[in-house]
Amino acid sequence: MGAININPSMEDLQQPETFTNHINELKTKTESELLTSLKIKPTDDLKPPQAAWKQINNNHVVLGTLGNFSLIIGKAKSRKSFFINIVVSTVLSNEIILNQFKGSLPQDQNTVLYFDTEQGKYHVQLALKRVCDQIKIKEPTNLQVYGLRSLKPSERLKLIEYAIYNTEKLGFVIIDGIKDLMNSINDEAEATMIASKLLKWTEEKNIHIVTVLHQNKSDNNARGHIGTELINKAETVLSVTKNEQDKDISIVEAQQCRNKEPDPFAFEINEHGLPVIVKDFAVRTETNKNKFDVTDLEDFKKYQLLTEVYSNGNSFTYSNLVIQMKLAYKNQFKKKLGDNRAKELITDCKNNGWLLQEKTKSPYTLNEYKGLQNN
Repeated sequence: MGAININPSMEDLQQPETFTNHINELKTKTESELLTSLKIKPTDDLKPPQAAWKQINNNHVVLGTLGNFSLIIGKAKSRKSFFINIVVSTVLSNEIILNQFKGSLPQDQNTVLYFDTEQGKYHVQLALKRVCDQIKIKEPTNLQVYGLRSLKPSERLKLIEYAIYNTEKLGFVIIDGIKDLMNSINDEAEATMIASKLLKWTEEKNIHIVTVLHQNKSDNNARGHIGTELINKAETVLSVTKNEQDKDISIVEAQQCRNKEPDPFAFEINEHGLPVIVKDFAVRTETNKNKFDVTDLEDFKKYQLLTEVYSNGNSFTYSNLVIQMKLAYKNQFKKKLGDNRAKELITDCKNNGWLLQEKTKSPYTLNEYKGLQNN
């Protein structure tokens, strides 16, 4: 093809064929230049992407890098938002969080945007306060949190894009509720558009984005076409699951990773409402067949629990009895007792005649246990 005439005369442009050829040549030139800029050679000096946050343990695994996005999936109420608190706390803090996670954002890219599309302002603020409590900073200057629930999907998408391109020193973005940026999670065109936006934003701004999406109720797959698209494009896919044996524990596992796979870990919520790592989760979450059955405690130990409970009152409703039993168990055995196991223990004590109830839904009182002194 001959040289391109980038400055044809007005007389030439008045000829339809010449004008069409000129436009086509400009398009060809633009596409050619774009293709050249995207070409990758084996001799190019390309550096590995900067880590955004890591799991600091035996493996020292990178969980997310600048220029990529991650996906967190889980069923409703699996505590995905609490896990997001861990993520945000990690990238904001200069310290190791929960003895396991370390942020590594560059100083000139240490600003974090946090978008919540599902919760009202009050609960978004609760999540923000948890982050502040976790990192012990009253009001982090490099964290900006927004509640987008009141907006339409197109408005949410537009505002997020605006914030990404107009926030100084941006390095990390949370989108808690990526499905709420589209009208239908099963619209293939919308799903492709959202995934393309994430790839564009992360590469052009050299940031890391963490997205959150629900799993199907019937299986563990991410919901809809958007789930399929994001899993195919994400750098890291992590699932958050409530444990079947102990509902107080949520387990985080890698589903797909481009980097080295992180170790599974578990967390629970402490008395201050903050997520904490469960060190012995492998023991606490073992199968029903092998796990310790709380009703296998010696009878005198069960009654000692009841004695401690009833040192705080003469009678308790069932719900209060569950709470008191959990507190007494933790005080005596230095371990946490879940709701279901506390209820099993109460049923066992009632069957043994140590708990009395005059009629259904009436308070429970303590009965005498004559065999206690023999143990």
